[in-house]
Amino acid sequence: MPNHDWHVDNNSNPQTIVPVESDEAVISPYRLYRFLTQLDDILLAHSDDASRLAQIRPLVRSFLNESPWMMMQCPAPDPKRGWGVTKLYDEADYPLTIQLVSWNPGMTSPIHNHGAWGLVAILDGQERNRFWQPQEANQPMIQASEAILEPGDLITFMPDAIHQVEALGNDPVLSFNLYGETDFTQRFHYNAETSGTKPF
Repeated sequence: MPNHDWHVDNNSNPQTIVPVESDEAVISPYRLYRFLTQLDDILLAHSDDASRLAQIRPLVRSFLNESPWMMMQCPAPDPKRGWGVTKLYDEADYPLTIQLVSWNPGMTSPIHNHGAWGLVAILDGQERNRFWQPQEANQPMIQASEAILEPGDLITFMPDAIHQVEALGNDPVLSFNLYGETDFTQRFHYNAETSGTKPF
């Protein structure tokens, strides 16, 4: 089956996008430092989040295609929490978060946004994303749609996109997650029954 790209706008509306190849020449092996440098170049050249994500999607695909070591770095889900996270790169004042994330089968996240643009690429397993839209105070949220992501699928989010993740199947879901700089004053958990929020 072909890989799919999805993009979710600030109103939590997903759309499918035909995956495109990166214009950058790929040098194999594609080292993490080169990927980080190219990400920096995109952030400097594009101030609009949607434009940044359009440039980042093919870059991430190239990086993952040339980085088989990534699977060996994926953390096992924590037995108590049901999920695990490994940071691939951590530097003070660096405006990006790059993680490998794992979820045990059956785990479901709270309904949330990220307060930042984001990208998730599925490395293994199957993940359901439900997309939600808040209503007036004390009114139930609307589940606008959903998408099931398979290995090789990639999804990007605008900062106000609201979603909920569920790990499907019998095996852990492993993913590569990339996020822009988070505005924590705009990052929330949502109550599906009341459209209420609380800080994430």
